[in-house]
Amino acid sequence: MNYEQMSNNQVYLFGKIVKEMVCTHYVCGEGFYETELSVKRLSDKEDIIPITVSERLIYDYDLKVDKEIAVIGQFRSYNKMADGKSKLILTMFVRDILQNGLDTPNAIYLNGYVCKPPIYRTTPFSREICDILVAVNRAYNKSDYIPCICWGRNARFSKNIQIGDNIAVLGRIQSREYQKRNGENEVENHVAYEISVSKMAVNDQIEFLYNDAAYQNIANAFNEADNEKKVFNVDAV
Repeated sequence: MNYEQMSNNQVYLFGKIVKEMVCTHYVCGEGFYETELSVKRLSDKEDIIPITVSERLIYDYDLKVDKEIAVIGQFRSYNKMADGKSKLILTMFVRDILQNGLDTPNAIYLNGYVCKPPIYRTTPFSREICDILVAVNRAYNKSDYIPCICWGRNARFSKNIQIGDNIAVLGRIQSREYQKRNGENEVENHVAYEISVSKMAVNDQIEFLYNDAAYQNIANAFNEADNEKKVFNVDAV
C-alpha cells in the first residue's frame, strides 16, 4: 500500500469491547476477527462500531470483552449477499493498537470522490441535512464506499457538489438505529453506520484541510505507530 492509499482513510477510536471476538475469514493463513467497540460521545451517548482485528493483535494485547483500547486503522466497506440482495457492510479495519490515546475518542479523515448525487433535505424543524457517498481508493485496485452525512452550512454547500469531485472530510463514525417495515405487521430493527462530517473541502481546497488541528491530531497518531514499527502487513484483507 503506497503512502497516498494509506493516508486517504485514517480512523482513530477509543472505546470498550462489548462483543465476543468471532473469526470471520483468513488471509494467507492469518485469521481475522470481528467484534464491536462502544465509543462514547460528548453527550454521554455511545456509538457501537464494528471492528475487524488480526489474530496477531488479539494475542499480543489480550483483547477481551470490557477491555478498553485505542486503535487506528481504516473504515472499509464490502458487499454481502443476504436474502438474495447485496448489502453494504461497513467495519473499521484495525491496523494497530496505541499505547497513548488522543483527546477525542472518535476521529476519521477521508479523501475520496463523490460517486452519487448528494441528497439534500430539511427536517420538520428546518434543520438542513445532506447525504454523500464517498469512494475512497484502497490497495489492489479496491475502493471503499463510505456514506457521509453533513449538517447546516456543510449540508447547504454539499448539495452543489458534483459526481467525480474530489472531497475530503473530517468527522466521526456514528451508529444510528432505525426501523424497516417488512410486510404489514412486521418491523425489523437495523443499525446504519455513517460519517458525521464536521469539516470538509473539495478539489483544490483540500490542501488547506491539512493544516486543521483535527487532521494533524489523527495524522500524528498514525505517524507515531509507524515510527514504532508496530504496523502489521495486513493490507490484503
